[in-house]
Amino acid sequence: MSPPNSTETVPAAVDVEGLELVYGDGTAAVDGVDMTVPEGEFFGFLGPNGAGKTTTIKVLSTLLGPTSGTVHVNGFDVRTEPRKIRETIGYMAQETSIDPELTAEENIRFACEAYGVPRGDRDQRVDELLDLVDLADVADKRAEEFSGGMKKRLDAATALVHRPPLVFLDEPTTGLDPKARNRLWDYFRRINDRGTTIFLTTQYLEEADQLCDRLAVILDGQIVADGSPSNLKRRVGGDVLDLELDGGVDVRARAATIAREFEAFPDATVDETDEGITVTAESVRQHGTDLLVALRDAGLTVVGFNIRAPTLDDVFLAITGDTVDAESTDAVEDETPASTASEVSQ
Repeated sequence: MSPPNSTETVPAAVDVEGLELVYGDGTAAVDGVDMTVPEGEFFGFLGPNGAGKTTTIKVLSTLLGPTSGTVHVNGFDVRTEPRKIRETIGYMAQETSIDPELTAEENIRFACEAYGVPRGDRDQRVDELLDLVDLADVADKRAEEFSGGMKKRLDAATALVHRPPLVFLDEPTTGLDPKARNRLWDYFRRINDRGTTIFLTTQYLEEADQLCDRLAVILDGQIVADGSPSNLKRRVGGDVLDLELDGGVDVRARAATIAREFEAFPDATVDETDEGITVTAESVRQHGTDLLVALRDAGLTVVGFNIRAPTLDDVFLAITGDTVDAESTDAVEDETPASTASEVSQ
């Protein structure tokens, strides 16, 4: 679905001001986050594990309450109207919540009952969702027989039985092979094309680039950048050429000097790595092989090279001047917050 022309004229599905969530040990997992997601948008929320993504999405879905700030989802306040929010959202967590002993059809029917879908509508809703996630042919198979990708698609279907206008997807493709991931991407595009607002958290710039109209990057509980995927990648300054060199520190330093003085890359960013150098420039794909020739002519041996699009780590490096560990543990986000709303009692 195309992004709204103006966030001023389109109602907000998510409206957050000054969101903070502090854990019992005093750690601020989310520290002053502001964001607005218009209805119908495919919004991406990027960051490494522990940055605050999951904590934020749990606040928005009423699983955690904020320490401070104002948060409205579909026009409802997370502090005072959590039940109304739950009735108008779908939530797909990192781990699937389907029952492996039930068939695909039974899982969706159970979700229909849990969400209060009228009995007269359930047959049509089940058939519609099975078709949407390409599981109609295996409707009578137990979920325990499914591949990881099929389980993820079934889990997504159960989150949509009540036709929520807003769906939260918390790193939904983690651990999937490329084929399963691409099928899930197609499914997300389809529900967004039907008008569903999607709020996606992910570690992967590639995923956000493929799916999202707009995105924000969070680091240490604070949003450090936002914009369209193309604008964010532009902050990096082009594509990336990774070079592996035969030799030690002196060889890497010499190669870096050659790359910085290379005429075809006037605005290149060159960094030394443990294996060689990394060159980021707009014209890497056009002239990367020319640099390889220049290095060879200088007597340096390139034992490996790769040209790629910028990754999340490259984006963080361009934005913050430092890299991040996208594989770090999520322990910070698993702590108990010092102050939460009374969503459990409501």
